[in-house]
Amino acid sequence: MYTEKEEHHVLKPKSLHSFLAAFAFATGVSTGALAADTITIGVAGAHSGDLASYGLPTVKATELVVNDINEQGGINGMQLKMLAEDDVCKPEIATNTATKLVSENVNVVIGHICSGATKAALPIYRDANIIVMSPSATNPDLTQSGDYPNFYRTIASDDLQARTMVDFVTDKLHAQKVAIIHDKGDYGKGLAEFAKTFIEQAGKIEVVLFEGVTPGAVDYSSVVQKIKRSKADAVIYGGYHPEASKIVSQMRKKRLETAFLGPDGVKDDTFIKVAGANAEGVYATGPADVSQNPLTKKYRQKFIDQEGTDPGAFFNNAVAAALALTSAIEKAGSTDSEAIANALHNETAETPFGAIKFDASGEPIGIGFIMYQVKNGEYVQVQ
Repeated sequence: MYTEKEEHHVLKPKSLHSFLAAFAFATGVSTGALAADTITIGVAGAHSGDLASYGLPTVKATELVVNDINEQGGINGMQLKMLAEDDVCKPEIATNTATKLVSENVNVVIGHICSGATKAALPIYRDANIIVMSPSATNPDLTQSGDYPNFYRTIASDDLQARTMVDFVTDKLHAQKVAIIHDKGDYGKGLAEFAKTFIEQAGKIEVVLFEGVTPGAVDYSSVVQKIKRSKADAVIYGGYHPEASKIVSQMRKKRLETAFLGPDGVKDDTFIKVAGANAEGVYATGPADVSQNPLTKKYRQKFIDQEGTDPGAFFNNAVAAALALTSAIEKAGSTDSEAIANALHNETAETPFGAIKFDASGEPIGIGFIMYQVKNGEYVQVQ
């Protein structure tokens, strides 16, 4: 991520379709079934709706990496093609998205973006023996359950994220009472439950409220009132920015200045834009600042040159996924999933996070979370 101002750019669906069409034209391949001399990379995630600011940077990151490789002659003499499918971060749509990508004979998939959608789609890819790598799906069960040996990610899991939040609340904010709020989803509730468990295991501070909210609601005054009555020193929130911006804004309108901490689902400039001045002081976890890495600089500049603004959320993680998968295909000398998996586990790939490879469960080695805070309208690193 970047220490300078991150104006996360949301590619509109029309823009997405335009650059996908231009990409297909430039590489001389169709948007139909896999050609014998083509390696096809599926990209699945939220490309429309409230969470498109998470999904569209992944599409652009993959496009930039694919174009780079094709300009250099491809992989083992084969050109790369990208197929993007929208799941709107909804599990019920993600299964259709996965089915469509499988029917298009993709060789690997980058995505999905949200944990719930990823979990819904993974059995379809598993049954088709297709490797999936997400830049942002953080639910621990995706790797720890053992149900999805085809799944990898270029971001740390929620248990590590929750640990970062709890340690910060305890050691830096010195809170005595904590309210934990979540959006009832796989990602948000799972993270909240980890935070609650870590707090209770430590026995240093008290969880005074553990409450789920309904995503998409207009009014969260009921939970805000509960936070006020709990006399919490801090709120840990599990979920995404649309609900977080509303909760924080309603807290501040009630003159409730309780510290608010969100996960990487809140560390997006869309949160700041929607919450406005009420976003000031909010904390959120996110991947470490890798702005000085040469690959980060390279792909960030490519994005800026084409889009006129800085990349959005999870862009670096998506670049890492695209580079890791294409490197594994090249080193495997094959699009066979077993050969790709062997390369992912045993060979390193150069990414914005340095040289990475993956442990036996598909977790990236050496990627973690740090804390950021909104100061003067932008997220800056505080830890």
